[in-house]
Amino acid sequence: MSPFFKKYRTYIGIVFIFSVVTLYLFYSALKPTKTLPIFNPADVNPELVDSTVQYVSKYHTIADFSFTNQNGKTITQKDYEGKIYVADFFFTTCGSICPKMTTNLVDVQKAIRNNPKVKLLSLSVFPETDTVPALKEYAKKYGVIDAKWNLVTGDKKEIYTMARKSYLAVKMGRPDQLYDMVHTENFVLVDQKKRVRGFYDGTKKEEIQRLIEDIDWLCANEKNE
Repeated sequence: MSPFFKKYRTYIGIVFIFSVVTLYLFYSALKPTKTLPIFNPADVNPELVDSTVQYVSKYHTIADFSFTNQNGKTITQKDYEGKIYVADFFFTTCGSICPKMTTNLVDVQKAIRNNPKVKLLSLSVFPETDTVPALKEYAKKYGVIDAKWNLVTGDKKEIYTMARKSYLAVKMGRPDQLYDMVHTENFVLVDQKKRVRGFYDGTKKEEIQRLIEDIDWLCANEKNE
């Protein structure tokens, strides 16, 4: 092989490598970077938000709470401090969307089972009938892992307030019934700083996959959040 051809081949190789690197950098620069929004009451459907906070457009966080879980243990904000978690609203005797939502939340539980950064929280919209024994039976039926998932009951007014002022996820019930609630299919993603980062249709598998991906993203980017 002549020296000229060797030199020419080396030149072609350098140009090729340079072109590949340039194209990669160009693609990386143009590729959209994944982000998750931070939701405030003003960003959400007004039907799901208490009128007293609908104007709030920044700095919204989940308020402190105190409920009782399926084991009779008091659950507060401290149990979720520094955690990413998924919250939803349900009731144990629901025969419509709740079974599908709970089944899908079981899939989320499987995905986060070995991740100490993530937990689940299900709040009953009918706390007057969802007693601790009722929650315990429901938990056993669906294979709830106590360390990962709390099903909670408590004062109806407090749950109503959390639903519409903090989680922004539950509609008003009958106008003639104070603190009546109509739960929705929404799963709510909360980050380590108690901020709402996403809403997901708990009845749809593709939404559950999106939720799991967003949880993974929050875990991977917690230092930048």
